[in-house]
Amino acid sequence: MLSHPGRVRKGNEDACAASPPAGLFVVCDGMGGAAGGEVASHLATETLVSHLLPPDPASEALKDPEAPKPARQTTPQSRLTAAIQAANHLVYQKSRHTPELAGMGTTLVALLHAPPTTPAPEPKVTSGSVTLRPIAPSLWLAHVGDSRCYLYRNRELSQLTDDHSLVEEQLRAGQITADEAARSPMRNFITRAVGSAPTVDIDIQSLRPQPGDLYLLASDGLNRELTDPEIAMLLADIPSPPTQPYLAATCKALVVAANQNGGRDNITVLLLAFPHGIERRKKQT
Repeated sequence: MLSHPGRVRKGNEDACAASPPAGLFVVCDGMGGAAGGEVASHLATETLVSHLLPPDPASEALKDPEAPKPARQTTPQSRLTAAIQAANHLVYQKSRHTPELAGMGTTLVALLHAPPTTPAPEPKVTSGSVTLRPIAPSLWLAHVGDSRCYLYRNRELSQLTDDHSLVEEQLRAGQITADEAARSPMRNFITRAVGSAPTVDIDIQSLRPQPGDLYLLASDGLNRELTDPEIAMLLADIPSPPTQPYLAATCKALVVAANQNGGRDNITVLLLAFPHGIERRKKQT
């Protein structure tokens, strides 16, 4: 993962975090006057990680046994929802009680990897035919705002999230065209944000990753400068199986390309790879 302020803005209101012990990967894009955006994005990422980390037995033993304990969430979706609502509560409360941070908030896009605790079911054989039983989802995607998640699978890039923005709503309603949306002065107006209200509506979907999948989390500083084909071209350079150096180099390449195209906003990218896939090679030209 990599975060960069871009070529125009002095500060960086984006934040990102990866916590393999929690199975969590998150990108946030903050907004607000003064340092509000930076505070909101970092507070949201830190809260998400702390809520989803497995409990530490040593620290649990030091807690007051008489103190009320938070309800344990049993499913990945409920855990992710509770963690985002906790982040929303903290950002909202800090915004209300700190005048210089009033009105701050942040977008959020996160992946929670929670493999099933039971082995995958064996295929069912009936009269010489094989019936493949459905594979349980092991990845949960949550988002609020216009930070995005992309999937790169079998050399094709697809956007998994729908922007919570005014322009996107106009586009879905047929009020404007895609070209008009790209040039609209209203592109910065989002319709949902973490911390802008006491609670937040979260879009959550379950995913079934396949070997060879690449998931890209990004703030809108990336997709405002690069088209989907340009992003896919850079992801195509990652070999299979992917390695940490290649993922890091591709994050840097995405940021460099976005800056070369203008870099008018902060740029943050995070790549999550599921290895052991069929080798992907760039098409020969």
